Amino acid sequence: MKRVRCPKCDEFITFDEKKYEEGQALVFECPQCGKQFGVRIGKSKLMNTRKEEKLDENADENGCGSIVVIENVFHYKQVIPLKIGDNTIGRYMKGSKANTPIETNDPSIDINHCVINVSKDKHGNLKYVLRDGPSYTGTFVDNEILGDKEKRVIEDGTLFTIGATSIILRASGKDRK
Repeated sequence: MKRVRCPKCDEFITFDEKKYEEGQALVFECPQCGKQFGVRIGKSKLMNTRKEEKLDENADENGCGSIVVIENVFHYKQVIPLKIGDNTIGRYMKGSKANTPIETNDPSIDINHCVINVSKDKHGNLKYVLRDGPSYTGTFVDNEILGDKEKRVIEDGTLFTIGATSIILRASGKDRK
């Protein structure tokens, strides 16, 4: 199965590519917004769909660690790199202010749900501070809910939950325990 994204509203449309021949052009109509758009079947030079990717949980693209979104019924497993400063985590939506978006259909994740602030302490080690957005469903760390804008220092391997989605922090390689 392959997924294509509507260029207007970013809704995913899934289809069985095995029913078509390489080079064949297809036209889709988005069930969300009604936009019609075409694609051509062929070998993609771009990344595979998220489900087919072999994700490295220890990926450290920016040297600041990453978050691992655990696969569930709403989305595929995702590894999202972090950067120095505020990493606003939320549900992906075109035009949102979340700079660390999760591609999900989970309705219990706000568009701007929580923030992980990555900074360096006086010894030059990375420090990760998680705070709630505030969000409608809350942010849970080790099964304890954070209050509105409450902050919690987290470290490599910390499991936190937003909506129905569980996420693991993977610190930068040199800051792992």
